Amino acid sequence: MKTLQDFSYVLTVKAPAKDAMKKISQVNLWWAKNFKGKAEKLNDEFSVHFGDTYVNFKISEVISEKKITWLVTDCNLHWIKDKKEWKGTEVIWTLSDKGGKTQIDFVHKGLTPESECYESCKPGWTGHLQGSLLKLIEEGKGMPE
Repeated sequence: MKTLQDFSYVLTVKAPAKDAMKKISQVNLWWAKNFKGKAEKLNDEFSVHFGDTYVNFKISEVISEKKITWLVTDCNLHWIKDKKEWKGTEVIWTLSDKGGKTQIDFVHKGLTPESECYESCKPGWTGHLQGSLLKLIEEGKGMPE
């Protein structure tokens, strides 16, 4: 049996974990300007919208300054056949201290190379993480869509 590999990305930032966690929760400042809800505490719910595409999340796990998990509760990925492909997947952020820097291990559990949107979602996540979240954490200004 083949083991599916979830999309993952590692980002190391020049900031304490507490600050990085706060910036991750400010979704409207690095990912989507069209953001509703809250993304900070256990059971918070939020949504992001990009035109016809939307994703709804619920915070299903929080370990202060160490980990936060976003569960996808609903979605409409308008450009693919299975518009609900992300539903039930999880976006997991794990933070660890690396000698004065913070390593952010990002995993989109359920987004695998077999997923219909993998080839378009992989560069999307990478761009938002490396190009926008990193800038928000280190420079104070992200580039949300």
